[in-house]
Amino acid sequence: MVSPSQPASRRRRPLRTAAVAALGALALLTACAPGSQVPAASTAGRADLATLVFHHPGVVVGRSQLAAVRAKVRAGQEPWSSAYEAMRTSRYGSLRYAPHPAEVVPCPPDAGPPACVAEREDAIAAYTQALLWSIGGDEAHAAKAVEIMDGWARVLKRHTEGNADLQTAWAGSTWARAADIVHAGYSRWQAPAVQRFKWMLRKAYLPADTAKVPDYNGNWELAMTDAAIGIAVFVEDHQIFRDALERYRARVPAYFYLASDGHLPKAPPGGSMDTPDKLATYWFGQRTYADGLGQETCRNFMHIGYSLAASAHIAETAWQQGVDLYGPTAERLRAAAEFHARYQLGEPAPGWLCGGKVERTMGPDVEVLLNHLQNRLHLELPATRRLAEQQRPGGTDDLFVAWETLTHARNPAGPA
Repeated sequence: MVSPSQPASRRRRPLRTAAVAALGALALLTACAPGSQVPAASTAGRADLATLVFHHPGVVVGRSQLAAVRAKVRAGQEPWSSAYEAMRTSRYGSLRYAPHPAEVVPCPPDAGPPACVAEREDAIAAYTQALLWSIGGDEAHAAKAVEIMDGWARVLKRHTEGNADLQTAWAGSTWARAADIVHAGYSRWQAPAVQRFKWMLRKAYLPADTAKVPDYNGNWELAMTDAAIGIAVFVEDHQIFRDALERYRARVPAYFYLASDGHLPKAPPGGSMDTPDKLATYWFGQRTYADGLGQETCRNFMHIGYSLAASAHIAETAWQQGVDLYGPTAERLRAAAEFHARYQLGEPAPGWLCGGKVERTMGPDVEVLLNHLQNRLHLELPATRRLAEQQRPGGTDDLFVAWETLTHARNPAGPA
């Protein structure tokens, strides 16, 4: 088990128990036919999933949002014009970008073997090329995205070693975004290649992304759910989609605290963190809980940023499909974003919080969440807004967050 006192790096081994150290692959669920319906949710007040038909593109960014970005970029408006130029001139935007597909992707903790890094970067490159095509109109970028995706689909078989689940989460979520944009409008991505890519996602990603790891640090299951719901939309798998909704509803309240939860944070469903001492260890030694505090706040803000971004990606993908995950968690997410934005911006940490020391290492992680809470729900998030404006134009963390100033800054458009 990782001690909360140990310094954490970008790819640190997760906190976990021996009971979940070895994970078996989950059986793949049968795909529903395109355009078929999702079984109705049983909880009152949720969208009627019985009549839901998947919308494409609709993984994190939707058709109406892309149209809005296209208009703003062509008009030279800011911050979208600068964000687009930063994306276009990045190494991911080059038409000379060369992918490096591998049959096996080994990802041990605290290391970044070439195949592990290349896969994440290639997924971001495919998404970048998809956005460049959708916004700029040059089909060469769509062809490059297809080249990258097909290169991996032809050879990839599996992920291995301790960070395999997290690797499939980061890369899988980005692949799904890229594929959904290209498939929705680029007719030259032929059906056999599309099916090959879908099979790669089902075989080499979904078993890991749908695994249950409740005793791991919570950014894992949130990132895994981000990938699972995105893949579910792209391949039109209604069961995976519904399972992802339920996992979000359970996991977000167990990661970000509100006083209404009681004296202690909610324990991750199905895990072993069932006593005050175990919860304090799981929360990296923190025993005083305040609105917005996260399970990994006292680890570092980098992982909090991952979790805010993943939570927003899940909820935004659901929103683009007509399902409101944001609403029931809006106050929790608002509190979490504001809590961490204040300290990320430099507010001194009080003694009760992480012993008075926090690692201010958040990346460009708040645009999607800020857009919904501020521009659709009209909530006040002054610290989060200042942080987003300070980071603009937000680029990529080279993991799974990419170009979100471009796609989501002041862009409240809903499902097409």
